[in-house]
Amino acid sequence: MAEHIAVLDFGSQYTQVIARRIRELKVLSRIYPYNTKAADLKQAGVKGIILSGGPSSVLSKGSPRPDRKIFQMGLPVLGICYGEQLMAHLLGGKVAKSTHREFGHGTLTIKKKGKLFTGLPKKLRVWNSHGDRLEVLPPGFEAIASTENSPYATIQDAKRNFFGMQFHPEVAHSEMGMEVLGNFILKICKCDHNWSMANYIEHSIKQIRETIGDKRVILGLSGGVDSSVAAALIHRAIGKQLTCVFVDNGLLRLNEREQVEKLYGDHFDLDLRVARKSKLFLDRLAGVSDPERKRKIIGNTFVEVFDEAVTKLKKRGNYAFLAQGTLYPDVIESVSIEGNPAALIKSHHNVGGLPKRMKLKLLEPLRELFKDEVRELGTELGLPKEVVWRQPFPGPGLGVRIMGPIRKSNLDVLRKADAILHEEMMASDLYYQVWQSFCVFLPVKTVGVMGDERTYENVVALRIVESVDAMTADWSRVPYDVLRTISNRIINEVSGCNRVVLDISSKPPGTIEWE
Repeated sequence: MAEHIAVLDFGSQYTQVIARRIRELKVLSRIYPYNTKAADLKQAGVKGIILSGGPSSVLSKGSPRPDRKIFQMGLPVLGICYGEQLMAHLLGGKVAKSTHREFGHGTLTIKKKGKLFTGLPKKLRVWNSHGDRLEVLPPGFEAIASTENSPYATIQDAKRNFFGMQFHPEVAHSEMGMEVLGNFILKICKCDHNWSMANYIEHSIKQIRETIGDKRVILGLSGGVDSSVAAALIHRAIGKQLTCVFVDNGLLRLNEREQVEKLYGDHFDLDLRVARKSKLFLDRLAGVSDPERKRKIIGNTFVEVFDEAVTKLKKRGNYAFLAQGTLYPDVIESVSIEGNPAALIKSHHNVGGLPKRMKLKLLEPLRELFKDEVRELGTELGLPKEVVWRQPFPGPGLGVRIMGPIRKSNLDVLRKADAILHEEMMASDLYYQVWQSFCVFLPVKTVGVMGDERTYENVVALRIVESVDAMTADWSRVPYDVLRTISNRIINEVSGCNRVVLDISSKPPGTIEWE
């Protein structure tokens, strides 16, 4: 396997951030469960190991421990926060509860630069998040930096290339954190700058061709970023051996099916099959208000429709693979291991599920990429900006943006309103600056006056948020004149709506979507 840095995950909220920072250095990183065997890491081609932070205390019974043999592999090891305490504890040092917990900014005073702090100033502002601290160093270690409340804020065993730091270099709050990680990855682990999209495309195409051979591939195309990029990559590798299935569930945005057909059928010359099943979905959703029931009905019906399309294709051709746009965070979140220290491990709709039913092998060409890398890959493959930078859209579509029962008349109102919002966000150059901007149909009617007549019509809410990763979000401060234009257009152009409101809730406590 390709040479890379292994990040052992002890449940830190920053584990994925560590992996991303390494990739920003043009070095491949992979996240492994904390208890991965040293023999498996060696076989995988690891050049260095990072022990992540985590919510546990090394003083607690049952707190997560790595395979001790990782310290006998002859590889550089860097422990961050819990990772430093854990390494010190396992190698003969002593950890204790700190009398002064360190959360937030602190000043790191560097006493000895060595390889880890080469080229850095003697003082740095760093980000701490810990309640324990190291009190006695393990044999062979020395302290090379301290903070206000931690005399062993950074330690090293230069002979074995073991390093530990109490602060978090991976977060943006830590000054010159990337330089610290760069020194470990590039100078100590001696990794090459060879992780690039050009190399990834070349490697992936070769791997896809070797895997598929003369067989054929089916891909469920949603029009979203992940499935679009997966389709473009696989198509470049095997051309007409790929068939894409697009399900029109009646819950799409205005003219979305036509746009997908034009882009992928005409521009990319993909073998695209469209399953027009609007009536089936809407009939099954009739009268259903509960959001979870909606999701289950939509999900189960999708599987049924897609299964039917796959069965028809398999009768006509040598289809052996099902392709999915699974991303690396999906894979990480879906790994379920007994005793995993992370606070939340969730299953993901893209990881597993369909293949066993359909007797198809799974092809996931994006499973090593983060979202921003997928966008970069899509750009390299020639996908237009409106696809690569499309905002997230829920799998159940407009079904979870209509509060209450789903009716065709309400869908028409929501589609037209949403299209106006999209047009005005694009026109004001705001669409690509926010995380998501969409309309929600509310199951209430309010009094209005249009001309000289009294109206009693529906309400549409605008949800426009800014976020980095959708874990947290805040409502976007869209200029008033833009909001005024959006509101005026919706009320004047969309029959059935006489009031527009703005959602100014943050996440938490509110979620981005309403259902």
